[in-house]
Amino acid sequence: MDPVDDILTTMGLAHRSHHRVTASAPWGVAFSGAAPMRLVVVARGRCVLSEGGGVVELGAGDCLVVRGGAEFVLSDVAERVPAPAREVLTAREVAVGGGGAGCEVLVAAFSFDAVAAEPLLPRLPDVLRVSLRGGNLRRVLATVELMVLESGDGFGSELVLGKLGDVLLVQVMRAWCAGSGDDRPGWLAALHDPRLSLATRAMHGDLAHPWTVASLAGRAGMSRSAFAAAFRERTGESPLAHLTYWRMHRAKALLREGRTLQEIAVRVGYETDTALSRAFRRAEGVSPGRWRGLVARVGDSGGEACPVA
Repeated sequence: MDPVDDILTTMGLAHRSHHRVTASAPWGVAFSGAAPMRLVVVARGRCVLSEGGGVVELGAGDCLVVRGGAEFVLSDVAERVPAPAREVLTAREVAVGGGGAGCEVLVAAFSFDAVAAEPLLPRLPDVLRVSLRGGNLRRVLATVELMVLESGDGFGSELVLGKLGDVLLVQVMRAWCAGSGDDRPGWLAALHDPRLSLATRAMHGDLAHPWTVASLAGRAGMSRSAFAAAFRERTGESPLAHLTYWRMHRAKALLREGRTLQEIAVRVGYETDTALSRAFRRAEGVSPGRWRGLVARVGDSGGEACPVA
């Protein structure tokens, strides 16, 4: 499986709420960092993002993925004194402001499985800006429109809205992952390299295979030494360290599914459950059984450790 698909499939995204804000100057809304994740989509017009002492102007097609704990303000101008979101977002459809220049923004909140999202989300900035154009923008705006159309009280509307909210976030994240730039986590940078991507996708597609640096280099069409050097330069780690990390990531997902250690060992490239346990303890500091018990008590990001607001 492609690593991006792997993460987005297993991280258990759950749409918790959304609000379509039709704003006109003067206006300003301040968002707390209570939600595990927020998605902001500017569907029409322009507004200003204020976060962490910085100010950024946003336009139609700009999206924000905001990590839990990050506070931010959306407004017509940076100097505007905002109202708290909890006082403004009292319904799914909200109109704010005084009748000046207009802007339409969709704001959605999500919970997710923090363990499954570990390879991606902790590596993102507190506020990730994704500027959509072309087909990516059309797909996102179409999903926003479908959410607006489903916002009534019809049969099954909550189920449909939840699924559409998940789709919307995946569309934005997919567009960012597929884009170019230097702000990608190391393993995503490898996926954008024409040669390294061949080896990286092969590795992720079959974690149980007894990969060596030489066999991965062969997939990339490179010498062993050139591949190892290029991989470390792009990702910051060796090919086999990367392989071990993703094997442990997959093992943790399977542990949470209740799989036996022997079954997990076979699926992630270890001959015995003892070999898996040794590798797991080296990587995580605890045995697989102990880890499973600890995670079962903590729960997902939608639980006590990371409440949805």
